[in-house]
Amino acid sequence: MKKDLHFYWKLFYSTFLLSAFTFGGGFVIVPLMRKKFVEQYGWLEEKEMLNITAIAQSSPGAIAVNASILVGYRLAGVLGSVVTIVATVLPPLIIISVISFFYAAFRSNPVVNAVMHGMQAGVAAVIADVVLRMGKSIVDEKKISSVLVTLGAFIAVYFLDINIIIIILVCGALGAFFALRREKSRKERS
Repeated sequence: MKKDLHFYWKLFYSTFLLSAFTFGGGFVIVPLMRKKFVEQYGWLEEKEMLNITAIAQSSPGAIAVNASILVGYRLAGVLGSVVTIVATVLPPLIIISVISFFYAAFRSNPVVNAVMHGMQAGVAAVIADVVLRMGKSIVDEKKISSVLVTLGAFIAVYFLDINIIIIILVCGALGAFFALRREKSRKERS
């Protein structure tokens, strides 16, 4: 893929629009990034996007920003990361700056409050879509270890109320263990 000015503009413009018109945070923007960069443009594979999402979620900071950095880097190196980070951060910065001037009017406006409540339902639907799509791709791999780790993490968070940091560390250790075991068995076969 040739990285010319048109490519960087398309990367910036796509990421800027995703950031500008996404409400609900990183869990909402990630499936939209997937749709744009995997399905529409074909710049990334489904598995790459799943890996980017996992890394972005487990890294410190906002998942939308982390995912943008990783997508940009994967597509165009350091310059791609700079382009996508600026495109991701700029819309909220502009919107918050404008809202800060009119805060008193927005704070008590019943229409604004009703719109925000309506957006919550939409955000919940998008998050459910992410869980189902990414969960399906894990199940489709037919790797029982990945399915068990996913189910175990869900049970640990939802039913056992275990601290998310512990879950991330355990899942990371399990992932490293399974990857090393796969690599060892691959070398033994060669």
